[in-house]
Amino acid sequence: MVAIVMACGVLRPPIFGVLSNFVFDSWQRIEPRKFERDGPVRIIAIDEASLEELGQWPWPRSRLAEAIRRLGELGVAGIGFDVIFNEPDRTSAESIVTTLSGELRDRLSAQLGGAETNDQAFAKAIADLPVVLGASLLPAVATRDIGTKVSFAYAGDDPEPFIIQFDGIAGPLPVLAAAAKGIGAVNWLPDRDQVVRRVPLLVRLKSAIFPSLALEAVRVAQGATTIIVRSSNASGQTAFGQQTGVNALRVGDLEIQTGASADIRPYYTTTQPDRFISFGRLFRNEVSKEEVEGRIILIGTTAAGLSDMRATPLEASVPGVEIHAQMIESFFSNAILARPDWAPAAETVLGLIACAIIALLLPILPPLASLALVTAAVLLCGLASYVSFDRAKLLLDATFPSLALVSIYFAGTLALWRADHIARQRIGFAFGKFLAPAVVDRLASDPRGLVLGGETRELTIMFSDLRNFTGLSEGLDAQELTQFMNGYLTPLTDAILDHEGTIDKYIGDAIVAFWNAPLDVPDHVSKAVSAALKMRSELLAFNAARKQAASERNATYIPAMFGIGLNVGPCSVGNMGSLRRFDYSVLGDTVNLASRLEGVSKIYYVDIIASESVVRKAPQFAWVELDRVRVKGRSEVTTIFGVAGDAEYAQASEFSDWRRANDEMLAAYRSGQVARAHSLAQTLCGSVPSDWCAVYQSMADRLADLVSTKERSDLDTVRVLEKL
Repeated sequence: MVAIVMACGVLRPPIFGVLSNFVFDSWQRIEPRKFERDGPVRIIAIDEASLEELGQWPWPRSRLAEAIRRLGELGVAGIGFDVIFNEPDRTSAESIVTTLSGELRDRLSAQLGGAETNDQAFAKAIADLPVVLGASLLPAVATRDIGTKVSFAYAGDDPEPFIIQFDGIAGPLPVLAAAAKGIGAVNWLPDRDQVVRRVPLLVRLKSAIFPSLALEAVRVAQGATTIIVRSSNASGQTAFGQQTGVNALRVGDLEIQTGASADIRPYYTTTQPDRFISFGRLFRNEVSKEEVEGRIILIGTTAAGLSDMRATPLEASVPGVEIHAQMIESFFSNAILARPDWAPAAETVLGLIACAIIALLLPILPPLASLALVTAAVLLCGLASYVSFDRAKLLLDATFPSLALVSIYFAGTLALWRADHIARQRIGFAFGKFLAPAVVDRLASDPRGLVLGGETRELTIMFSDLRNFTGLSEGLDAQELTQFMNGYLTPLTDAILDHEGTIDKYIGDAIVAFWNAPLDVPDHVSKAVSAALKMRSELLAFNAARKQAASERNATYIPAMFGIGLNVGPCSVGNMGSLRRFDYSVLGDTVNLASRLEGVSKIYYVDIIASESVVRKAPQFAWVELDRVRVKGRSEVTTIFGVAGDAEYAQASEFSDWRRANDEMLAAYRSGQVARAHSLAQTLCGSVPSDWCAVYQSMADRLADLVSTKERSDLDTVRVLEKL
C-alpha cells in the first residue's frame, strides 16, 4: 500500500489535479481577494446598454478611435484592447463599396480615392497614445507575421524551453500592429472544466516571445521597454544545477513571481460593478477624469451575446476582459497565488511520513483513537493548506497527504481486522468446544488470558440439578436418553446465556453457571434470578411436550423436576488446572454454598433456593423466607429463601398476604410459639399455590414433632443439615 501511495505521489494521476483544483477553488470562495476601489485598472465595457445605444457590434473603428482620444484627454496611463482586429473594418466606406457591382461601384470608388479608411483613422489614434492590442496565439499555423514590441533580458537558465509554444497567431492588421505600442496575448491555460485558473504571462511563437495582454499593458503604462525574465540558477536562486524554469518577471517597478512556464494563478475577487465603465458613458462624455487619470483602461466586450465569457473559481461566467483586469490588480497588490516548484515533493514526503506514523500507531491504538487521530491529521492538513493560502498566498495541496492518510488507515484497519478475525477463528476452533462462548470471546480479544491464574471478584453462582434421574431414564435406550438430556439441557442453557450468564460446566445432568465473569455484567444478581425463573418456565414447557408425546404413545409419563441453588459473593475466577490442560472456572466458599443450597431444595420441596445475600441484592422479586440452616462444612447460619415469581408478581396483593402470613408463622416459630406456628403452617398449606403446598406441609410436619415441647424463647430454630 505504501508503494501505491508513493507512486501516486510521484505520478499524480489526473484525479489529483481535479481534487487539488477543488481545494484551491474552495479557499478562494471562502476568502476571495478584496476589491480596492482606487485600484489601477478600469474596464470600458462594450455592454448591453452600449449596444442598445450605439448599435450592433462591431462598431466602426473610427468610433473606437474617438473613444481612445477621449481617454487620452482624461489622462489615461495605458489602454489595452481585449479585441483582436485581425480583419479590415467592414463598416468602412471602401469595404462597403466592394460589396457593390457595376457602374455604381466604380463611381463611388473614384470618389473615395485617397480618402482615409476607418482602420487608418484608428491606427493614427493608436499611434498617439499608449495602446496595446490583443492577439491570440493558435495551435494551427498562420501566415501573418506579427512582431513583438518589447525586448527581453534574461537572468539564469534559458527560459525558452519552458515557455508554452504555439504555431500560429491571430493578431491585428499590420497597419494597426505597426501603430500600437504593444501586442499582448489573450491566451489562458484551460483546465478540463474550462475554469480559468492559470494564465501564461509569456507565450512563444517559434523564437518570438509575446507577453500577455495584462503584462504588456502594465509595461506600456510604465513606459518600460524591457521585461526581465529570471529563471533557475539566476543570481540568488538555488536550483542545485537543475533547470526548473522561470520563477519571476520584472517589468518597470514591478516584480511578479511566476510558475515554471511563466504562468500565474490569479487571486480573484467577485465581480464588482465599480470596475466597469459603460462605453456609452464614455461616448456621451459622462466619464470623469478621476475615473481614468493614471489608470490602465482595458476595452472589451461584456455583453453575454458576444461570446467572450469565461468561468473562474468564484463565478460560472465573467467577461474575459475582467480576468485581464484582475491580473493587473494582482500585479500591483502582489496578490498572486503561488504554487512553488517544491510543493509536490513536499506534499509527497509529508504524506509518506504521515502514513508511516499511522501505520506504526494503528496496531497500538484502539480503533476509535486511531480513527480520531487520522481525522485530526486530515483536518490539520486542510487547516495548514488554508493558512498557507490565507497568510502567504501559497497553494499547498492537502489532497494527497489526506488521501494517503485515509488510504493507509483503511488498508491498515482492514489488515488488522483480518488478522484479528483469523486469530479469533483459531481460538474459537481450539477452545470453543470446552469453554463458554463469553470466555472464548475474551480470549480472542486478549490471548494473554491463555495462562494459569485468576482474579477475585463478586459473582452470582448457580447450581442446577435434575431430580430423579434414575427414574426418568429407566426404560430409555441410549438414543432416547441422549434426546431426553439434549431436550432438557438446551432450553435451560439458553435461558442462562440469554441472561448473560456463563456456563462453567455440565456435570452429568447438572449445570454450573455464574454471572459477572469473564465480562462485567451490570445487575448480575437480578439477571441470575431472572434466568432461574426462565428455566422454571422452560421446564414446564419441556414437561408439557413430554406429556403430550407420552400420551400419543400410550407410555408412562414422569415429570422432570430440578433444584436450583443461588448464591452471590467473592469468588476466585480464572484458568484453573494444569499447565497442559486447564479450564476457565470458579472456586470459593460462595460456590460451595450455592452447591449446598441446590441440595437443600430437595428437603424444602422448592425448585429454586437463594441465600439472603441474593435477596438483599435483588429484592424486587417475590421472595419467600423458608428457614435458617447450617449446612455441612459451614459454621455460619444461612437464611434461605424461595422465589415465587418475578417483580410484577411481587406487587400482587395475594402475594403480599402470603408473605405476611409466612413471616408471621416464622416469627411464631422463632419465638417458641410452636403450636401457633404449626396452625399457621397448616393454614398456609391450603391458601398458597398448589406447588408450594408441600413446602408448608413439610413445615407443619416438623412443627408437629415440637408441639409437645413447652413454649420457650430459647428454642433453637436453626436447622442443621449435616448430610448436605
